Amino acid sequence: MIFRQLFDSTSSTYTYLLGCEATREAIIIDTVFEQHARDTALIRELNLSVRYAIDTHVHADHVTGAWLMKQEFDAQISLAVDAGAKNVDAGLADGDVLAFGNCSVTAMATPGHTDGCMTFVTGDKSMAFSGDCLLIRAAGRTDFQAGNVHTMWDSIKNRIFTLPDDCLIYPGHDYMGRTVSTVGEEKQFNPRIGGDAKEEDFAGYMDNLNLPHPKQLEIALPANKVSGRPDSEIKSHDWGPITVTFAGIPEVEPDWVARHHAEVFILDVRSEVEFKGDLGHLESSVLIPLNELRERVGEIPTDKPVVAICQSGKRSAMATQILMAAGHEQVANIPGGLIHWSRLALPGLVN
Repeated sequence: MIFRQLFDSTSSTYTYLLGCEATREAIIIDTVFEQHARDTALIRELNLSVRYAIDTHVHADHVTGAWLMKQEFDAQISLAVDAGAKNVDAGLADGDVLAFGNCSVTAMATPGHTDGCMTFVTGDKSMAFSGDCLLIRAAGRTDFQAGNVHTMWDSIKNRIFTLPDDCLIYPGHDYMGRTVSTVGEEKQFNPRIGGDAKEEDFAGYMDNLNLPHPKQLEIALPANKVSGRPDSEIKSHDWGPITVTFAGIPEVEPDWVARHHAEVFILDVRSEVEFKGDLGHLESSVLIPLNELRERVGEIPTDKPVVAICQSGKRSAMATQILMAAGHEQVANIPGGLIHWSRLALPGLVN
């Protein structure tokens, strides 16, 4: 099974991507709205199609990206029926199974943090995605959103802790850089509910956390009650068919540039020797070597989009980052560079 763990530093949220190697069907768990470009870039690079966009619960600390996943990949938004959210395609109850290719996860109701909290367990019980119920050496807060410390005690003790001891626990958040635990570890070492802890011990600990409310609470809760559907249309790149790689590089395909070369500024960042060499250059391109770009960035026009090119697309990728850091918003790399351009036999190449 394909597995990736992704992190949003603003909300300390983990997003999980699971995919079937044979069919390339996938699920994504606990997406973050602002990380949509990053997540979709990875999904495309891994050649996956998202069947379900799953949330473990209605989050209070970030806005879900589930609605965006539905628009991008026709994914089904999946959330517990008890969460009471709108725009959900696959409302889940305890024991429901979500299949993606030859893989699956089972929804396990684990309320306590909220009424609609679920833990998702892989078919072989080797991995569990516990959302904000069981955290690494901690547990989700129970002081708002219909939280209940005794309900959470039951969810952890009598549900999650019945999984095999070697089952990996992947939480919805961690604020100390920890990435994974196991059921066995948490049963032994969790300071809130592990070891010889009794229910009154757990309740006493949880009732005295005295935590401030999440910073994004007033934004996140209303948005997540509609599965992250925005109030207005999301503005996209309106000057061309831009995609953003998992490395964060905006790209535009060379055939589009060939058809629209008069509408863009083509920046060649190779050396002068290469520019005049055997590979040639684009007839409408302007040469500014990469090692001079930071000092000469003022020569780049701001009245039209900038597309960067080099031999293979690597140096020009760095050029896009330099330009974006300098304030250019309409900028993209030509992947594969002049080598790819030549292979496609596109017009405009001169020697």
